[in-house]
Amino acid sequence: MKYETVVGLEIHAELSTDTKMYCGCATSFGSEPNVHCCPVCLAMPGTLPVINKKAIDFAIKAGLATNCEITRKGNQERKNYFYPDLPKAYQISQMKTPLCVNGYIDIEVEGETKRIRINRIHIEEDAGKLLHEAGGGGTLVDLNRGGTPLIEIVTEPDIRSAEEARAFLESIKAILEYLEVCDCKMEQGSLRCDVNVSVRQEGALEYGTRTEMKNLNSFRSVIRAIESESRRHIEAIEYGEEIIQETRKWDDDKGISFSMRDKEEAQDYRYFPDPDLVYIAIDDEKIESIRKTLPELPAARRERYVQEYEIPRYDAELITNSKYLANFFESCVSLGATPKVVSNWLLGDVAKILNEKAATAEEIPFSPEHLAKLIEIIENGTISNTAGKKVLEELFKNPRDPEAIVKEKGLVQISDEGELLKVIIQVIDENPRSLEDYKAGKKKAMGFLVGQTMRATKGQGNPQMINKLLKEELDRR
Repeated sequence: MKYETVVGLEIHAELSTDTKMYCGCATSFGSEPNVHCCPVCLAMPGTLPVINKKAIDFAIKAGLATNCEITRKGNQERKNYFYPDLPKAYQISQMKTPLCVNGYIDIEVEGETKRIRINRIHIEEDAGKLLHEAGGGGTLVDLNRGGTPLIEIVTEPDIRSAEEARAFLESIKAILEYLEVCDCKMEQGSLRCDVNVSVRQEGALEYGTRTEMKNLNSFRSVIRAIESESRRHIEAIEYGEEIIQETRKWDDDKGISFSMRDKEEAQDYRYFPDPDLVYIAIDDEKIESIRKTLPELPAARRERYVQEYEIPRYDAELITNSKYLANFFESCVSLGATPKVVSNWLLGDVAKILNEKAATAEEIPFSPEHLAKLIEIIENGTISNTAGKKVLEELFKNPRDPEAIVKEKGLVQISDEGELLKVIIQVIDENPRSLEDYKAGKKKAMGFLVGQTMRATKGQGNPQMINKLLKEELDRR
């Protein structure tokens, strides 16, 4: 039988506010454990929470950017459950009246556009963090993160593959970065994802039994988890086994998931309105004032790049997926660099070095002015493209004026015809077999001699001039 994978995502994004959701404690990452706590976020008797208005604004901003309807009046509820990192024994969240509903994002996969519906975006507070000691020595708890403002973005089960999930996550991450409502540092846990997976026979209308894998904090983990869990479901169905609705933990090192607990339903949490918090009331004026602050979003920027800069849509998508990279690209172009050339460098050699260093675009150590100058001195013939790659490597090590690097490293391109012709004659004389092959019509002989000439000039010979002068000399002979 043929099967169809059905995926729904629940994305948790920590909001970039200075203070927590219901108190004045700082939200800074990396502090000493348990220093950003107070009686309010620890739910001590007699304390009262006060909602962070900036968190509400950020959530509305995210909703507008994802084509959601904004709820005019909503309450906050207590979601009751006990975990060691949740001292209240409940989480303040939203169940009945989420802040944003009925949104969507259009993604592009394999050249086709698909709309992924967003069921809701609601606000809630984060829990603390458990630190398990190696060797089973015990578990420590850090409550600094407890009470940090979150939005949870819940999709409809519209995703049909790991690749579609990746495309959707990339789109959400880019939108949140452009809005500056979340820093999206997945390695720090500020953006993480729960994945719901089920399978059904192709053509079936009813969904299969779903399982959930929680707190995946990398695109790679999400893709591998979906693919692995989908295979597990199919194998179970083929062997006549029952799929149990449950929460599973994904082990990225082993590439497998294992059962944690039965999947809870809403009634298990005993939601009820938080008696200490008033309704959130939002009027049209408030919504429109936030709408006016929306920046140019990734999809619009992508279309502009294709139309204005005439770069391929694939290039535009990769560049605009990172706000920092898109700004870097536009700065280079504004300095006079050709858009497609800038794109080639950023998505080619720059991306290669970043991957080798396991770094992000934000960690590019040099400025757009440096890259624009490098492109300029290559295009005016000062250095070859090969030498340009050496300059780029030096820019990553010690950023400075590319022209200074060229002088220090002796990378100036040889464009003197007389000097190049002397080298070419010597190369031909040293390779008589290649001359005979050229006369016999073997095209590879020309390429070999070009390579030998570039080697003789230590990569500094002007490639265009070498090709021209070499052909003339070969034809003359």
